[in-house]
Formats: sequence, structure tokens, C-alpha cells
Amino acid sequence: MAYWLFKSEPDVFSWDMLKAKGKDGEEWTGVRNYQARNNMKAMKLGDKGFFYHSNAGKDIVGVAEVCKLAHPDSSTDDVRWECVDIRAVVDMPKPISLDVIKTVKALKDMVLVNNSRLSVQPVSPEEWRVICDMGGLKP
Repeated sequence: MAYWLFKSEPDVFSWDMLKAKGKDGEEWTGVRNYQARNNMKAMKLGDKGFFYHSNAGKDIVGVAEVCKLAHPDSSTDDVRWECVDIRAVVDMPKPISLDVIKTVKALKDMVLVNNSRLSVQPVSPEEWRVICDMGGLKP
């Protein structure tokens, strides 16, 4: 299993909106960055990802999972863009802010710290464990 982080502005698409979608989840549409798209193409069913509220809040608020493999993005006719579907798994008991993440030595190389603009990014198994521990989840 691989680990990821999905970023969304909460006023556009929030964690609560994803939870409301239920078991079927939602397409992660609108990504127009090749690196982020390639990350989605590498995803497997059941891969887990942190759900991160960007701009407002700037914190990890939940864990999602990939429930549909990469497919054409329905928000465009441009065949270059693909997306996965994700669904909510669990709330982060203690949301973790970017400011706090930046203070943790074990997370200094995390993509979120070094390339916070990338909307879909990998998370290493060690980073996953540290964040889950900080947030009160068992990895």
C-alpha cells in the first residue's frame, strides 16, 4: 500500500463534503499538474491518503482511500488529464496544522513542507506513521 496527501480548499470541496459522498466517494477532478496527475496514475485501490485543507485552516483533517483507479477526468475533454475517486475513511481525531508539521524533525523532508503547492503528493510510510501518531490514529 502507498500513502498520499490530497489537498483541497475547504470552501471549494471540504472533508465534510467528501464524507457526505459516502461509500462511492468522489472523483478528484480538476488537477492540472503533470506531477500530481502522475501520482494519481500510480495509485492502487485501497491506497490511503491524508485529506488536507489548504488556504483556510492548513491542516490534515482526515484519512481517505482510493476507491476507483485513474480514469479520464470528467471535468474536461482534454485526454491528458486523469483522476482517481476517493472516499472518506476516518476523521483525524486531532487535526494537524502545517505549522506544527514544519516543527517535526521526522517530517522535514515531507513534500507538504517542501512543495506545499502540489495538490496530490506522496507520503512516505514513516511520515504516515508520524502524522497518524500525532493525530491520534493507529497507523
